[in-house]
Amino acid sequence: MASLNGFAEIVVVRHGETSWNASKIIQGHLNSELNEIGRQQATAVAVRLSKEPQFVAIYSSDLKRAAETAEKIANSCGLPEVNFDPALRERHLGELQGLALRDAAKLKAEAYQCFLSKSSDQNIPGGGESLNQLYDRCTSCVERIAKKHKGERAIVVTHGGVLRELYKRAAPNSKFPNGTILNTSVNVIQISENGKWSIKMWGDISHLQDISVIKSTIAEDKNFYAV
Repeated sequence: MASLNGFAEIVVVRHGETSWNASKIIQGHLNSELNEIGRQQATAVAVRLSKEPQFVAIYSSDLKRAAETAEKIANSCGLPEVNFDPALRERHLGELQGLALRDAAKLKAEAYQCFLSKSSDQNIPGGGESLNQLYDRCTSCVERIAKKHKGERAIVVTHGGVLRELYKRAAPNSKFPNGTILNTSVNVIQISENGKWSIKMWGDISHLQDISVIKSTIAEDKNFYAV
């Protein structure tokens, strides 16, 4: 492996598909398990990462869908434990959590409008976070991880909403690519000693070539990541 010259290389993976993803149910901080496709995806990304240059640690959201994905990766990569951190959780979506996306506008109209708001400081009724709160929470967590691993590679397993905020931090002047974040996509961010972020790879799913994925469960618009 080429020297990282003081950079920390953080490989960020979205969790595998869940039955709630497939049914378009808003998850947020609620727990849901991987479905059979999700387990296949998690196994595939784990095998892929096990063939890459050595990782020194793995960190994960403590929500079940991310934790299960992370455990498979840790086992394949020979990492002794997963470091769980609630700062890597999906955005808390308040009253919308547990609702089917198609029903949210009717059942929780105010919360749904807050969810659609273009204002980054808009909270969602029911304890939901603003995008600014999510951004601060997850970017500061990844920066802490980077400081621990200068010149090393570490894995982070997290969620679609978090990945959007990490992209925003690393490429603030770039439009988010295609509006999609696929389950178990591999995204590589390098963070320098002076705190500069850059994107080395984004949205790679080459490990899923032989796995059947229902397009409707992964084709996301800007508001669908939380499902």
